[in-house]
Amino acid sequence: MQQIIKQDTTKKDTTKAKGKNNSSIDQKVEYKAKDSVKMSADKSIVYLYGNARVIYGDFELDASYIKYDKKQNTIFASGLKDPKTGRYTGRPIFKSGADGTAIADSIFYNSETTRAKVYGVFSEQEGGYFSGGQSKKQIDDELHIKNVMYSTCNLPHPHFGLMISKGVVTEKQIITGPVYMIIEDVPTILGLPFAFFPKPNKRTSGVILPTPGEDATRGFFLQNGGYYLGLNDYWDAKLMGSIYTNGSYETSLLSNYTKRYKYNGNINLAYSSFKDGLEGTEAFKNPTKNFSINWSHSQNANAKPGTTFSASVRLVSTGKRGYYKNTAAGTTYDINAIATNSTSSSVSYAKTFSNNMNLSLAASSDQTLSTRAISLRLPELTFNVPTFNPFSPKNAVGEQKWYQKLTVGYSLQGTNRIDTFDSLLFQNDGLKRLRSGFSHSIPVNMSFSAFKSYLNISLGGTYNEVWNFQSVNRRYTEFADNTYSFREDTVSGFKRAGSYSFSTSMSTKIYGRRDFNPAGKIQALRHVMTPNVSFSYSPDFTKAGSGPYRSAQTAAGDTIYVSGQPLKYSIFDGMAQPGSFGGPNASIGFGIDNTVELKVRNKNDTTGTGSKKIPIIQGLSFSGSYNFLAKSYKLSTIGFSGRSQFTDKLGINYNGTLDPYALGPDTLGTGLLIRRDRYFFQEGKILPRLTNFGFSFDYSLNPDALKRKNEANDKMGDAANKKGLNDIQSAQLAAISRDPNAFVDFNIPWNFSFSYSFQYSNDGNVSTISNTLNFNGDLNLTPKWKVTFNSGYDFKNNGLTPMNLAIYRDLHCWDMSVNWVPYGAYKSYSVTIKVKASILQDLKLSKRQGFYSTYQ
Repeated sequence: MQQIIKQDTTKKDTTKAKGKNNSSIDQKVEYKAKDSVKMSADKSIVYLYGNARVIYGDFELDASYIKYDKKQNTIFASGLKDPKTGRYTGRPIFKSGADGTAIADSIFYNSETTRAKVYGVFSEQEGGYFSGGQSKKQIDDELHIKNVMYSTCNLPHPHFGLMISKGVVTEKQIITGPVYMIIEDVPTILGLPFAFFPKPNKRTSGVILPTPGEDATRGFFLQNGGYYLGLNDYWDAKLMGSIYTNGSYETSLLSNYTKRYKYNGNINLAYSSFKDGLEGTEAFKNPTKNFSINWSHSQNANAKPGTTFSASVRLVSTGKRGYYKNTAAGTTYDINAIATNSTSSSVSYAKTFSNNMNLSLAASSDQTLSTRAISLRLPELTFNVPTFNPFSPKNAVGEQKWYQKLTVGYSLQGTNRIDTFDSLLFQNDGLKRLRSGFSHSIPVNMSFSAFKSYLNISLGGTYNEVWNFQSVNRRYTEFADNTYSFREDTVSGFKRAGSYSFSTSMSTKIYGRRDFNPAGKIQALRHVMTPNVSFSYSPDFTKAGSGPYRSAQTAAGDTIYVSGQPLKYSIFDGMAQPGSFGGPNASIGFGIDNTVELKVRNKNDTTGTGSKKIPIIQGLSFSGSYNFLAKSYKLSTIGFSGRSQFTDKLGINYNGTLDPYALGPDTLGTGLLIRRDRYFFQEGKILPRLTNFGFSFDYSLNPDALKRKNEANDKMGDAANKKGLNDIQSAQLAAISRDPNAFVDFNIPWNFSFSYSFQYSNDGNVSTISNTLNFNGDLNLTPKWKVTFNSGYDFKNNGLTPMNLAIYRDLHCWDMSVNWVPYGAYKSYSVTIKVKASILQDLKLSKRQGFYSTYQ
């Protein structure tokens, strides 16, 4: 049954204040019920039973029972008690305007004033839930509440919450009287006499509560407390700090900025002063100072098509321990970051022109924290002209002439570089260590096919030239025992040198196939070989007096000889562009690539005729060269590499080197074996000598776990790409992916995965073997308990590498995590119990003992 009633507005007092739903036009009330609709004798009161519904303007109400009084303009709704089960069902569900849907035990609503009184409400507000008590909506949209619990637990009967004895809720804020916490229906002493909660529709500033704790060396602390500044919609700032009772402290400033469709980035500045050791010791008197400067910037690809600008600057203090160890990687306690020994920074600009030529400028630096070495490149310039056909017309018709297949390109690289130590960088003569230069490269190539396209042939050559604005001059001193030393001076001035080479190459493909019984499991074997042969030539650019090479001479002008040959050096050694100036070369290069595949019956195909391919060997290649102009050892070593795929989840990568030369005793009588210019078969050997070999693989015993984790990583990567994350944010994302609790998937009951690598080398006298084994896994003890671990095995020291154990407990609206490094240099533990919802992120209890909590 359904009716629409038009309200009589002639008797209304227009001088009364109107609610926001009132207007001068007539309002309509629409109601219906599934079971029955009854009316009073004068038809002024309507009773609705069973799935009753009332709509008045933007107010919607559903309940098991609704009473509508036309004269008083009031609506009352409630649920009904089931006579069979005694349960209270059909509670009112209502919605007003843009407000979210709420459920209550009962509601009284005045359609004229839009005032409402609600009992036992349950509603969601921006990630939080209000439940129980009484709520009264006033004409000005203020909401008065009494004995209402606020929680982030989404159950009608929450596990915990803040009991608000009385309060007022407005559009932008919540003001309450006494507030106290209730956990599992037990009131606690944790409370406040009054509270103020901002409820803004935009960012706002506020206090960040610190985390208390204790450190064995630095004392009690308040860590990562501060203030958040919501400056505007484009940028914000976060001021953070930590203090320790022994006088140590650390501060940081983090600012994020963004402009939609243009760019985004962040700046992070950190400084710390730590006093280690006992009071009165040198380490306590002279605190360790550390700093960190991080800046990341990325430009939206659509901001300026063809032009990009990005920055990833990461500068930290160096020294014996460095920033990451002293600060526990900025109090993140990430073991991978703590072990960092080098950092790099770069700022780059690139532009692609309409003819596909591109220009890039970059400034970069590399730091080695333990040695305090630093390398700066300020700036680096790269300009490339893509290969083009100078003799081919733009609108070519028909097959190309042979000369029209000729291609030419050009590339330019410029470098300003300083390699020094951070303590010397800003001294008076620091800029004198600057090395500047340019390199030019012009490749010329022509490719074509012959013999009905069975043979692919390529001809070409390259001209290289380097310009340097500094060079070296060496003065040698020869001693009576035929040893020598030299003094090197850096000389400013323009110097140039050029080199060139010619090459040709040919390749083809050879196919082999062996068919087996079509009804068998293995149906066919396919082998594809790709042999290639090349020839290259370049003259001798190491002759003294030609190119960059000079003869080594004493102050008196005498040439120094070593083993009967004059000693030479390049004036470009250690300069910005040392170039590539080798001896005479006329060599033949050879190689072959192999791929082997099996065609097997597909057991998942129900028709019985399906098949699938299994790659047995992928890219097994051998390569080497023979230099006709070399004075000795004309044949190079032979390298090989490949990959074998045994199952869908297990593949092995392998590589190695074969030495074709035999070994012989040292003529100096040292008893050591040395390479001789004689091939292995001349010494009666059957195979060349294996000088090094390596292989690696990784495997997961539970492929479902690997698949789920890869899917989660892919989703995170896709989200990062869509949001345009900068380098620092990407690094933080990578740290999350390494966190054992980052992907706590209770749908996977167990998992164990491992990776292994093996390296072998032998120079004929000493052989070395290195092994690396890493493993990780997780186990569901119960549907709510999960244990994860990761570690490895050190074969050299016959022991486990640092292990990280983590225990995770799902407490519905809370979670508990325990992280423990039981041994090693980074021995530590942490226990955290916190609310899952980010809106109450400061509601947590944590205990941590850092790896640095020992006397230094």
